Amino acid sequence: MLKLEPLGVEGGLFAEVYRSTHQLGKEILPNCYSGERSLSTAIYYMLTPETFSAMHRLKGDEIYHFYLGDPVEMLKLKPDGSAEALLLGQNIAAGMRVQQLVCGGTWHGSRLAPGGKFALMGTTMAPGFDPADFELGDREKLSAAYPAYAPLIAMLTREAAGAAGFELVCYPESRVILKKSGE
Repeated sequence: MLKLEPLGVEGGLFAEVYRSTHQLGKEILPNCYSGERSLSTAIYYMLTPETFSAMHRLKGDEIYHFYLGDPVEMLKLKPDGSAEALLLGQNIAAGMRVQQLVCGGTWHGSRLAPGGKFALMGTTMAPGFDPADFELGDREKLSAAYPAYAPLIAMLTREAAGAAGFELVCYPESRVILKKSGE
């Protein structure tokens, strides 16, 4: 129905539902961008008990939207050295958030809260997502920089991209996939 596909490097399932046809030129973007970017992009994003969103950071701001399902635990590790663990979900009275901004440069990852079956969310980015702006987190480096959050970091990290037998593949449709070499 939503045509979700595995998001190999990050984890979870996704479908890009919007990519602006308007482009922002490199000359008007902050210096961190290597070239022009789409004005904006939006995706559906789903987590299941078998998946999690691995710690990663993007150059631009990303807004998460919680649509339905079970609560999601999110960890944000901020450039200033502070961190925040929070819940995305529908129970606003219990402090859950239905929308969450992740500022560019912030490491973040998420998983279903224990016992959850699924969560359907979306994210919106402006400038739009580009694989060149994605960086996968390293467990040891993040744990050293944010030791109080090392147990959560361990749950939200994978072996480094490019590790034995795997390669990082970036597709023109802005998909980033970690696949076994030779596939």
